[in-house]
Amino acid sequence: MEDKAINLSLNVTAPKSISETDQSVLQIWGRNPLQGEVKISGAKNSALAIMAGALLCSQDCRISNIPSLVDVTRMSQILASLGVKLQINGDILDIDARDIGQSKAPYDLVSQLRASFFVIGPLLARLGIARVPLPGGCAIGARPVDLHVQGLQAMGANVRIEHGI
Repeated sequence: MEDKAINLSLNVTAPKSISETDQSVLQIWGRNPLQGEVKISGAKNSALAIMAGALLCSQDCRISNIPSLVDVTRMSQILASLGVKLQINGDILDIDARDIGQSKAPYDLVSQLRASFFVIGPLLARLGIARVPLPGGCAIGARPVDLHVQGLQAMGANVRIEHGI
């Protein structure tokens, strides 16, 4: 997917043509010149998936541009409950998942984060078992986990849902 120039101006004429090579940047034409810098923080959904994916690593992982959000803190707490060592310094998160000591994620943490389901696959790969309560944390409404379950079963997992786990 390539970026396209966007004209957000009112009654301002944009240049007649933009060459194909110039379309890799966002260009805005308007009455006032733009100046300054905007720091783009990391994307929450990507960060949560990458954090869970670090469970697969047998070496230290460093993830940069981690957003400072409650969900990132919750995922950190879930990983720590599984035996993962985490250290955050600004927007840098160091994860050491060499010694996972637990296959069961605690309900009180998982119930607060929809993305907690992301730890199931890596736990299965590393330990051969994962016991993760059904996820919570979603204000959007009921979103079933059947697609996750079907994906896990398609990869050979024996999935049972009992008492919300």
